[in-house]
Amino acid sequence: MKVLVVGSGGREHALAWKIAQSPRVQMVYVAPGNGGTELDPRLKNVPISEPGWLAQFAIKEGIGITLVGPETPLAAGIVNIFREQGLKIFGPTKEAAQLESSKDFAKAFMKRHGIPTAEYETFADAEAAHDYVNRKGAPIVIKADGLAAGKGVVVAMSLDEAHAAIDAMLSDNKLGDAGARVVIEDFLDGEEASFIVMVDGHNILPLATSQDHKRLQDNDQGPNTGGMGAYSPAPIVTPALHARVMREIIVPTVQGMARDGIPFSGFLYAGLMIDKNGTPRTLEFNCRMGDPETQPIMARLKTDYLTVLEHAVNGTLDKIELEWDRRTALGVVMAAAGYPEAPKKGDAIHGIPAETADCVSFHAGTTIDNGNLVTSGGRVLCVVGLGDSVKMAQRQAYQAVEQIQFSGMQYRRDIGWRAIKR
Repeated sequence: MKVLVVGSGGREHALAWKIAQSPRVQMVYVAPGNGGTELDPRLKNVPISEPGWLAQFAIKEGIGITLVGPETPLAAGIVNIFREQGLKIFGPTKEAAQLESSKDFAKAFMKRHGIPTAEYETFADAEAAHDYVNRKGAPIVIKADGLAAGKGVVVAMSLDEAHAAIDAMLSDNKLGDAGARVVIEDFLDGEEASFIVMVDGHNILPLATSQDHKRLQDNDQGPNTGGMGAYSPAPIVTPALHARVMREIIVPTVQGMARDGIPFSGFLYAGLMIDKNGTPRTLEFNCRMGDPETQPIMARLKTDYLTVLEHAVNGTLDKIELEWDRRTALGVVMAAAGYPEAPKKGDAIHGIPAETADCVSFHAGTTIDNGNLVTSGGRVLCVVGLGDSVKMAQRQAYQAVEQIQFSGMQYRRDIGWRAIKR
């Protein structure tokens, strides 16, 4: 079978890498892909991003299943377009993808269906937003309503920071249409975890638990990013907590979407905040796998992922169980100079070690320029190590990271610290 993976990041490289391991796969196309997918002989890059053209490519090439990685094509309705052409595709429709593409939609949905989350209000008027923040005080969270490529959330620890975020989004239009409305919500304290499941419209198949690190620098300092590293499994998600999240958050979300006439299929990612009493609340929903969580999760998956996708598009996810490597997988993101504000592009990358059973490097912001591998985006690589403990997985990943060189590279040296502390 031929498979198409839509996207160009580290998540898409990891998904394509996993699908290509199936003995029944003839070819995995990645659109548009990156330098890493171009260098892998089992994968083929396709320089197309527009959903309509991708559907035409899928028809022409006889693609059996398409898997969508990033949120932008989902919000643009790629699933609707493919299904109208009778093509099999895994992901939510444009309507269902509003769980991610509109923070206001998601918060109103959670309130309506009794899904635990922080109290909030939505504003399009800057003055009203400033007044609300003054009444509420800090810390407080300011979120752009629309998609902002991981840059639309400000956790303001002071009133000055909160007012600056409101001005940037509503008055200065720094995030364009994405910031034309803002959701302001109560600050939740605790430990974050990523809870990702696959949904076929009815059935829910949980993936391995994971936890990522959002801040740029060690000890959770510096600006928020799309994610500087992740590990799986996440020790904070005990079996009891897993059951509670399924019961109180995931199942009510899938049932609520169906009740609202918007059945959900695709990856459903609940970003959780778990307080000191072990109570989970929903920070946000994503309608895709997380990046960088996908990389360690895929490194641990032992089940043939093509078979999983077939069940997903055929509505039979209840007929499959996933088998996982018992080891921990830990991924370290290596970012370009200037990330997250103004990442530098075009720097040559050297020293990426060959893949082994204990270590694999996934590409994100890379491209091939005149035969050389160079940086082309903010998060450049995610280096995943596997080991019998978090510490051993950490050691594997950092041994590989230390061999890689490119100008001005940034990476955290403490990925996995929470799990080790536990």
